[in-house]
Amino acid sequence: MADSRARWRWLAVPVFALAIWVIVRAADPPRHPDTVPRTPAPTAAPSPSSGTGSRATPGPSRSYDPADYAPQVRKHAAGSGITPRLLMVILYNEAYKPHDPDLERAWQRYKPDAAFGIANMHRAAFDETRQGRDFANRRWEELPDDRDLAIEAAAWYLHDLGRQLPAHWPATYSRQELLALGYNAGAGNMLAFARGATPGTQARSYLDRLHANWRSAGRALAP
Repeated sequence: MADSRARWRWLAVPVFALAIWVIVRAADPPRHPDTVPRTPAPTAAPSPSSGTGSRATPGPSRSYDPADYAPQVRKHAAGSGITPRLLMVILYNEAYKPHDPDLERAWQRYKPDAAFGIANMHRAAFDETRQGRDFANRRWEELPDDRDLAIEAAAWYLHDLGRQLPAHWPATYSRQELLALGYNAGAGNMLAFARGATPGTQARSYLDRLHANWRSAGRALAP
């Protein structure tokens, strides 16, 4: 996620996070058949950020596979002018974290600066990215429930990072690697890495996962 927390912090607290999730579930009253669901069903109409006639985004669920969102990745990568495979591999990199909407909100109540959505985006990054875009009227709080919006915001954040890169840089990193590092560590660090700075442990781990997930991202986007 843009300015994401280190992966180990999530791995270190699964029991605590699960406990929060259980508490939240227990606090919710039973839902009756005539109760309006809080999250859209898989066949719901496209979100306001989706174009007319576009394929509806599968609804949020506890089971999550980035490959299920290949149509949305292709659409928003094309709209923002970035490489679809880069956007898909970002989703794979961020899939380590549980993406159940209730669990995300429970964790955010414990840690207010936590990220939201399948692309793990922080509020500040989302609010900056949405300016002047067709999702400018959408809110960061909607990301857990609207995965299409999460993908669209991530695509445009990568686009904005790309506009900040110089035409040439002395470091040996590719453009895709630098954009991924920027997504994880922020624009300032991305530019420092482009100038030759050595990534820290967190950024290095993110880059390693990018390489490990690159093939899976390609397969997910294959015709």
